[in-house]
Parts: sequence; C-alpha cells; structure tokens
Amino acid sequence: MQDLTLQYFAEHLAKHFTVATEHGDTAFTLVEAQPLRTPLLQGMTRSPFSLLFHNASQVLFPQGIYRMGHPDIGEVEIFLVPVARHEPGFVYQAVFN
Repeated sequence: MQDLTLQYFAEHLAKHFTVATEHGDTAFTLVEAQPLRTPLLQGMTRSPFSLLFHNASQVLFPQGIYRMGHPDIGEVEIFLVPVARHEPGFVYQAVFN
C-alpha cells in the first residue's frame, strides 16, 4: 500500500468513495480531511491526520475495516468508526497515524 497522506485525500473532498456492503454498494462522501495535533514521533512516515465521511443510509455500519473504492485512488482498506448521526445518515471517522 502506498503511503497515504492528508494531501492525497484532501484533493478528493466532496467526492464519493464506494463501499461494497451486505446491503449493496453504498457511497461514503469525504467531507473533511484535517491534520491531527499530534507530534511526529521517531519512525513515523507521515504526519497524523483524520478523515470524516458521510453516508446517507439509515443503516448504521459498525466500526471496522471497509474496502473503499475511488476512481482516482483505486481501492484502499480503511478502518471507519461511526462518530455522529447527521440526517440523513451517519458520519464516520478514519484516523491515520
């Protein structure tokens, strides 16, 4: 897997990432890409950052690893955690250290 960075995702704000689920393909929209206020520790290959995705489904997807597809990025597995309800749907966070 290539070293994914904040800049890499920031270029895709407001774009849809497709996830194949038991309910069929569903779109997660990247709504935020922010750096984390964490010091860069020895051995870290990138600065930590956080992504927020919105999914408009009324189905709450549990935290876990999801294979997210995007035409420009390809497929990448991302650990998502539901963090808020946002009508319609839910907001999910991914943290990269």
